[in-house]
Amino acid sequence: MHLQFLDLDGSLDTQQFTLRTVAPWESVSAVDLRDLGPRLRLWSRDRTIRLARERIAAQAPDGPTLHLIGSGDFHHLAAVLMEKAREPVMVIHIDNHPDWVRLAPRWHCGSWVNRALRLPNVQRVITLGVCSDDLVRPDLKGGNLPALASGRLLLFPWEHAPSRVWRRIPDGPGRHWENGHIHWQNFSETGVENTLDAIISLISTNAVWISIDKDVLDEREALTNWDQGRMPLSALLQILRAVGAQKRIAGADICGEFSPIAHTNWFKRWESRSDQPQRSADTAMLARNEATNRLLLVAIEKAAR
Repeated sequence: MHLQFLDLDGSLDTQQFTLRTVAPWESVSAVDLRDLGPRLRLWSRDRTIRLARERIAAQAPDGPTLHLIGSGDFHHLAAVLMEKAREPVMVIHIDNHPDWVRLAPRWHCGSWVNRALRLPNVQRVITLGVCSDDLVRPDLKGGNLPALASGRLLLFPWEHAPSRVWRRIPDGPGRHWENGHIHWQNFSETGVENTLDAIISLISTNAVWISIDKDVLDEREALTNWDQGRMPLSALLQILRAVGAQKRIAGADICGEFSPIAHTNWFKRWESRSDQPQRSADTAMLARNEATNRLLLVAIEKAAR
């Protein structure tokens, strides 16, 4: 597997040397996107996405690649990376947020799953680990419930109460409808191993794409720019090992670094202050992110062999 850094916000600068050496990568490369970073952060116009796509394509390794994206504010670039999938894949999306909002701009870190679902080689997205309030009245928040109802999108939270909805959603893997609520199959209730067995049985393609936002983890194991979930790192590593043992990894991306936010666009500034916790990070917190990245990279590289 190849390793590639997308340099968008400087959050990976101090980690690059260590992460280059944690596994026997076929190659290691970096794409300089720092000048586009402010325009790409949180959401982006089509023109900026085209510029980023061209630079990424110009340095695309030939073969399965693990991409490190930086802050979760850039998670929508995962959909750009998935465009290079050369065969049918299912996306294993591990995140504290479903990133399925249909009311957001087309290239938005909170809506990229909808764009991924439109790619010709993406057969299904399976989202794991959500704990966030995005699942509180998801119909009123623009959640893509039609994709959930159709089976193109599956969702297995780590831990979440039933979600009140106006209209009945058909029962499906990971959920059932009762008395106006979607009742979820939570990892924390059924156990990681039992839930994983059910999930892997739903992957009909030979290959998968893994997309991780570290905000799925507790703050003791990573510090991000977003509100964070409760999935233990040990459970995330278990998921990677189990999926890799059964399926071939066609590609992967990881985001969820911490980097200071300084939007010049007034609307982005307002959206960030409304939706994101206002945080700062010290050296110990950033070291925690690097330690977690080391474990994730080793697990993915081993799973891809």
